[in-house]
Amino acid sequence: VQLVESGGGSVQAGGSLRLSCTNSGYTYNTWCMGWFRQAPGKEREEVVSLYTGGGSIRYADSVKGRFTVSQGNSKNTLYLQMNSLEPEDTAVYYCAGDPVRPCYGPARTRPYEHWGQGIQVTVS
Repeated sequence: VQLVESGGGSVQAGGSLRLSCTNSGYTYNTWCMGWFRQAPGKEREEVVSLYTGGGSIRYADSVKGRFTVSQGNSKNTLYLQMNSLEPEDTAVYYCAGDPVRPCYGPARTRPYEHWGQGIQVTVS
């Protein structure tokens, strides 16, 4: 598995960005995927998590209604459309994946196994 993020950058408050995550390595037919972020001086937090085979999607309360996750036509790509960006969204964003469910919630007791290198999103 090799996850690579793209699409980050700098944007003014109220603007939009679309992040992409492409898996160029071994591909699972279905697995957990998510976007996480880490702001300077803060712990990494979950932005959105889902099971690519379908089912519910969990968004962090802070991004509900503003961010939307979607899968590409191939099973190799995950997108994060970020609208109405706020300075508080400034962080390094990571794409992650793990073949073991559950994908989120209290029953998930360990971090995702596979991570991208991260990409900077700056909102001013």
